[in-house]
Amino acid sequence: MADDLKNDSGSRMRNLTGGSSPMARLPKKSGGAPSFLPNPPHPQKNDAPTPLPQKEKKSAPEIKAANPKASKFNIGPVFWTFASVLSLSVNVILVVILLFVFNALRKAHLTDVTALGPNLLGGLYTNFEKMDAAHITTNIPVETTIPVKFDLQLNQRTEVELSQNVTITNAFVTVNTGGLNINRAAATVTLPQGTILPIILNLTVPVDTTVQVALNVAVDIPLEQTQLHEPFVGLREVVAPLYCLFKSDAVGMNGQSVCK
Repeated sequence: MADDLKNDSGSRMRNLTGGSSPMARLPKKSGGAPSFLPNPPHPQKNDAPTPLPQKEKKSAPEIKAANPKASKFNIGPVFWTFASVLSLSVNVILVVILLFVFNALRKAHLTDVTALGPNLLGGLYTNFEKMDAAHITTNIPVETTIPVKFDLQLNQRTEVELSQNVTITNAFVTVNTGGLNINRAAATVTLPQGTILPIILNLTVPVDTTVQVALNVAVDIPLEQTQLHEPFVGLREVVAPLYCLFKSDAVGMNGQSVCK
């Protein structure tokens, strides 16, 4: 009777604990029972523990590792797309410009472009020659005041006219008439107004004044005698080799050959 009670109590305990020892549910260290706990009692052979229902293991959702490069903004495709569109646009614009230039040349009847070289270069060379041989001619009006200050030296013979009667005292008078002869007699002589007297001027006259000047000054400056001569010659020497490529028998204004 006592054995039946023990067996009934053990069965109930095993049913409550699921057929396993409570010690077995404690955390294990290194795969075994903790060292400080006593070993659990072995189940009796006739009372085999009923296996616990195993829970279905849910497969953990697969988490794909995120690619750090994929999270960044990929600018490559955008850049190449923009570059392609820009290149295509530039090519279209260039084609339109070339068609416009070709149409303009066709309308101007410039089919022979080589004929343009001698005319253009020859005109440049000839005009550079004309510029070097040109003169600057003009009239320059001058209006100014010039100060004049100097000493005028006079020493010359001249005649003067008396503006009034002039009385000369203690003059020596010589009178020779038919009945009267007077030789160097002292007398007082009166010279009437308007008498012309020859005199000698010998004196220094100081001059200090200003003179108003208003005149036109004619100017004639040849450019070949100025500093512009060297630049004009240099321009002709630059154009001459190109001119000779199109026209080897080119002649200048002086009749000499340009292509020496």
